[in-house]
Amino acid sequence: MTEKKAKITALIIVLNGERTIDSCLKALSFCDKIVVIDSYSTDKTKEICQNNQAIFIENTFKGYMEQIQFGIDWINKNISSEWIFFLDCDEVCSLELKEEILQAIHSNTPYSAFQVSRLTWYYNRFLRHGGMYPDRLFRLFKPEYIHISQKNGHPTYTPTKEHSILKGDLLHYSYSSFAHQMEKLNIYATRGANSMRAEGKKGGLGKAIFHSFWRFFAMYIMKKGFLDGKAGFINASHIAFYTYLKYIRVDEGSWGQPYVQSLTELTSKNSKKGK
Repeated sequence: MTEKKAKITALIIVLNGERTIDSCLKALSFCDKIVVIDSYSTDKTKEICQNNQAIFIENTFKGYMEQIQFGIDWINKNISSEWIFFLDCDEVCSLELKEEILQAIHSNTPYSAFQVSRLTWYYNRFLRHGGMYPDRLFRLFKPEYIHISQKNGHPTYTPTKEHSILKGDLLHYSYSSFAHQMEKLNIYATRGANSMRAEGKKGGLGKAIFHSFWRFFAMYIMKKGFLDGKAGFINASHIAFYTYLKYIRVDEGSWGQPYVQSLTELTSKNSKKGK
């Protein structure tokens, strides 16, 4: 007997997401299916997902874009869902967004994809300025009408048919502390530098200083990040530092080479003395 085609399936990509994934999953009870693609977490992620009746699949991480595409392909092959609602494990669907999604997918909408507004919690508040909001992303789509590519180490979604925007926010709890933010920025900067290098783009100290200063000025002054108080200043500072790291890492230099050469020369001299 063929399983009935799902109206909407939630797709979540995760690695060690025990901090937020329970809230993420509980807010998705309106979905017909929930599929979690895990990169072999070592915390309680698997247990939490199973307790929430999510379909839990482990797959080796080869890249963010590749992991998302793997999840979409798995759903197409094993569930066949009319709509896919994609989330990261640190995102929670608000009640307003839930109602908007249900209204969209149960109507005769001409659209094949919808952008949602992501509202990020940072330090002590939700950030509404500095270019952090509405941060619209294509997260609800019919899988046959979405194309996923990658730019600066981040996936981009391009609908191939008409699209629109939903009201209601996707609540984003990206960091648990400043240390956690620095860990993630380090990963993002390396990913961005690798992408720039692969595209033949240049980095360097001058570009790193210029782009990091401009990023801070644009976020904090031009886009009024100062209206978010202390949180706005700290966030703009961290994003500027991330920008600096990305551009400076395009050229990784030759960190260990002098020591390797010295060690080789020393070994050679000792070998000659022993003869």
